Order: sequence, then C-alpha cells, then structure tokens
Amino acid sequence: MLQPTPQDIWQGFHWSFFINVQGLIISLRRFEAQLALGNFPAAETELATATDLMLASGASMELAGSFSHTQYEQSVRPSMTPPQVKSTNFSGLMSWEHAALMQIWKRLRPAFENLPTELKLQHQEFIQAYKSLASAHRAVCEKFGGAESGSIRFDKGYALDTLDKFSQSRLKLIEPSNQAIESCPFHLN
Repeated sequence: MLQPTPQDIWQGFHWSFFINVQGLIISLRRFEAQLALGNFPAAETELATATDLMLASGASMELAGSFSHTQYEQSVRPSMTPPQVKSTNFSGLMSWEHAALMQIWKRLRPAFENLPTELKLQHQEFIQAYKSLASAHRAVCEKFGGAESGSIRFDKGYALDTLDKFSQSRLKLIEPSNQAIESCPFHLN
C-alpha cells in the first residue's frame, strides 16, 4: 500500500472538513426550523448533530496537519499559491461553505441568545465543540509557521493574531449572551 503524500493528507482531510461543514449547515438550518416550530426535542437533536459535526470538523483539521513542517513548506504550501491557484491570497474564507455558515450563525444569534432552558446544555456543548475546532485550526496554523512565516493570506506575525480575532468574532455569534458582537471583516452586511 502506498503512503499518502503530505498533499494527499492535506487535501483529503480538508475535503472531509468541508463535507462536515456542509452537514453542519444542514443541521443548523433544521435546528432553526424546529426551534421556530417550538419542537424543542427535535431542535435539540439537530443541535446535537451539529455539535458532532463540529467535533468531526476539528478532527479533520487536526488530521490535515499530520506531517512535518518541512513537508508542508516543500509541497503543500506551494500548491496553494500561483500558478497552482488563481488567487494570491487563497483561503478557506473564500469558500461558499464559510459564507453559508456565517450567514446562518448570524441569523441564529438572537435564537442562541434566547434559548429555552431545555436547549441550554446542548448549546454549551455546541460552544465547546466550536472551541475545540478553533483550537485545532490554530494548532495546525501554528505548526506550519503561522507565527513565523505567516499564512498565505496574512503577513508574517499576523496569521495567528488574525485567526484568534476570527475565532473570537465567530464565538460571539454562537455565544452572544456573554459578549458583544463584532462582524467578520470578510462578510460585512
């Protein structure tokens, strides 16, 4: 059996990540519908499914980085820059999945702020799953030089800071009762 290349690992687990995010979007739309109907048991099931998909997304992100920094610099990073891609600042922020997820999180913000008691425990698990995903994403970025060499989109020294700011702004969307909202700079209304 052939060993997968770093490029295969990176690409395969990013595909897995995006499939999980697509499922997350579906579950959150179903959660929103069940919440509007007042069907709290079904809403809880959808939020639990969204939580599982968020955890799976974090695991995919973690596994996407299961090779060395040197391998990343030599084969993976160059595959995400011109001429291999048309954009000079290629990023997952450019995906339709990211845009759709941010739209539904913004729509759900008031619902998350005013959840019925029966959904609050599952909501806390959902928040913890997001924190786990954000942590996994940060760890991969840090492993591959996000602090020293920067990301493809952000300059040296700013990649981790920018990622932390994005994580905080997203957390404020799903946990609005604890903090004031800041919008994602790439998806302003």
